[in-house]
Order: sequence, then structure tokens, then C-alpha cells
Amino acid sequence: MSFPWAEHYTPKHPLMQWVDEKLPLPRLVYNAVGAGYPVPRNLNYFWNFGVLAGLALLIQIVTGVVMAMHYGANTLVAFGTVEQTMRDVNAGWLMRYAHANGASFFFIVVYLHIFRGLYFGSYKAPREMVWLLGLVIFLLMMATAFMGYVLPWGQMSYWGAKVITGLFGAIPVVGEPIQTWLLGGFAPGNASLNRFFSLHFLLPFVIAAVVILHIWALHIPGSSNPTGVEVKGPQDTVPFHPYYTAKDGFGAGIFLILFAILLFFAPNYLGHPDNYIEANPLSTPAHIVPEWYFWPFYAILRAFTVDFFFVPAKLLGVLAMFASILLLFFLPWLDTSPVRSGSYRPTFKTFFWILVLDVLILGYCGGAPAEEPYVMISQVAAAYYFAHFLIILPMIARFEKPLPLPNSITEAVLAKYAKADGEPAAVPAE
Repeated sequence: MSFPWAEHYTPKHPLMQWVDEKLPLPRLVYNAVGAGYPVPRNLNYFWNFGVLAGLALLIQIVTGVVMAMHYGANTLVAFGTVEQTMRDVNAGWLMRYAHANGASFFFIVVYLHIFRGLYFGSYKAPREMVWLLGLVIFLLMMATAFMGYVLPWGQMSYWGAKVITGLFGAIPVVGEPIQTWLLGGFAPGNASLNRFFSLHFLLPFVIAAVVILHIWALHIPGSSNPTGVEVKGPQDTVPFHPYYTAKDGFGAGIFLILFAILLFFAPNYLGHPDNYIEANPLSTPAHIVPEWYFWPFYAILRAFTVDFFFVPAKLLGVLAMFASILLLFFLPWLDTSPVRSGSYRPTFKTFFWILVLDVLILGYCGGAPAEEPYVMISQVAAAYYFAHFLIILPMIARFEKPLPLPNSITEAVLAKYAKADGEPAAVPAE
């Protein structure tokens, strides 16, 4: 969306005028992330995580392309080529560690981005499409990460592939044919490795394409903000550049510092030691776990231990795991409250933090062995997860009494600083 007061791109140099006439790419950039894009003036650092997710995607694509140059998608050499890249290729260890830990950092910033959207109601009208495209990106990320985890062909790679693809085998009638089709055989092997490598290389570019759609959809209604109040006039906005490019640059600096600390001082902290053992179909690890960013969903999968009439427990777990993600697609219509921001919804805010704690508990149980008390805790946590979205959230929207909203973004900003100074806020006339 272009507000009437948005600054227009007017190239002054003859060369830039000629480029703008023939291929208006500078104009596109100017209007998308430059001074031609007015943004609410009160965005806080939680709005940095979208840009950081884009930076993480860029790191993954660059390091992934370099890794692909030295990788052999064959069960006889896959493990060895990864180790050779680490030991013999110049800066190969850096590329491998940056790629492995970059995936973790990618999921960290995306999870923070999602929970920011949940708290501030960024999924509500008129930004439903932004939310839906974001969830498509999340699903593509999960598929890409799973296939990437298989490629080193270590013990966790092999058995993770066997367990996760085995989930499809729980589907009645068509499950086993689908599992065989995915693997290219009855167990992970050369065919699995080839197709997983091909898709793992392709999907990041698909993610990048959906990211463009995500940003495009965002620019139609404009960015949300911490108050949830829509922009009323030019006094509510500032140009994206230089204000938020500087703010995002600072956030990117902090992100890269933390990334470098993990990369150089604890590169294997988020990995699993069993994946440094070459895949052996005859030796099952004592405790098979996926990467940490799948643990909450893995806990939901394992929470179902008893058959329900004619429905096997395994199928119930698979359905619940997929439903836990697909449920988020319906969130804009499950939460019918007219107030967006959790800052003005005291009851919603309380249950939001309970949800955060619940997801952390699910994550802990997902990484723990499939034994008591972790199974029982994950059952309770999984039950609350679904109850939160299907029961509690609609009830809160119906019965909650929200706090009074500010009349405009500017009023909220001035009131905040006036409160800090102990003076009454002065709101400029529109």
C-alpha cells in the first residue's frame, strides 16, 4: 500500500533516470524498503525478526550452495564427503558449521517472529494473507530442514528418516505405498538420498519466492504495530529508510555476534553426537530424536499411546502433529476479538504466556526419552495446546473486556514518553 503522503522516487542523475525509465528496479526497492515506504513510528525490536529471518535464509542458501559443490548423494560416500569437506576443503568446516547452526538460528528467529504475531494480533484482518503465507514458509522450512538432516548420513540421519517417513505408514490403505514412494524403496537408501538432496537444494529457492509474496502481501495493508491501531495520518509514520534500516542493521549485528559465538565456540552444541557415526541400518540408536526445533511437534506425536476404538494410537499421533500446525491457518477466524494487540487484552496476555510455557514444556518432553513422566506431561501439554486455540481463545474473544485503545499511534507514543517524564501528553492535530 502506498499512503498518499509517501515520498515518491525522483532520480536526479541522468543515468538513474534512464534506468528508471527502462527497468524501474531502483523505484521498486525505494518503495519496498526505502524512504518511499511509510511505516508505523512505534515498531519495537520484535519487528526485527522478519528481517533476521531473511538474513538467516540468505546464510543458508550461500552456505548450502557451497556445501553442495562437495557433497556426494550416495550412501557409500555421503558421510565421507561431509567429513572430507570439514577436514580437507578450505574453510569447509566453517561452511558446514554455519549451515548446520544457521538452520537452528533460522528457526529461532522464525519462532520469535510467529509468537510476536500471536501476541500482537498480526494474523487479524486485514493481514490474514500475510499470516497464511508465513505459515506456508514455516511448513516449507520444516520440510527442507528434515531433508537436510538426512543428508550427512549419520545414525540420526538414517533413523530419523526411517521414523519420520514411517509416520505416513500409519495412514490406512495408502500409507505404506506413500512411504515407499517417498523413500524410493522399503528403507532409506540411495533413492531416498538422491531425492532428498534434490528437494533440499530446490526448496530454499521456493521459500525465497514465497517470502517475496509474504512481503508483497504485507505492503498492501502496511505493517502492524504494537498498539494494533491502524495508521491514521502522516504523523503516525516514518520512512522505512533510514529509521528502520538502521534499527534492523543493529538487530542484524546482534544476530551475527550471537551466531559467531555459537559457530566458533560451541558449533556442535545444538547437534547430536550420534550423527558423527556413519549410518548403520543394523544398529538402532537407544534414543531417536529429531532436531530440537521439531521437539514440540514430536512430543504431540508421542502423546498418543492408546488406540481410540478402531483408530490406532500411531495414526492419532500423526493426525494431531499435523493438526497442531494446520490449526494455525484458521487462527484469524478463531480469534474474533476486535482488539489486535495483547497489550490491551489482559486475559489474552495471561493465556498467551501460558501457551508459551506450554510449547516450551512440549519441546522439553519431545527431546526426552519416550518414558514416564515425560509421556504424561506431553499428553497434558498437548491437550492444553489444542484447547488454547479451539476453546480458550474463542471464549476470551467473546467475554474479555479489553483496555481502552489509544485514538492513534501518535497518541500512544506521546503518552508513553509523557508518562516517563511525568507530564501530560500533547497530541498534534491531524
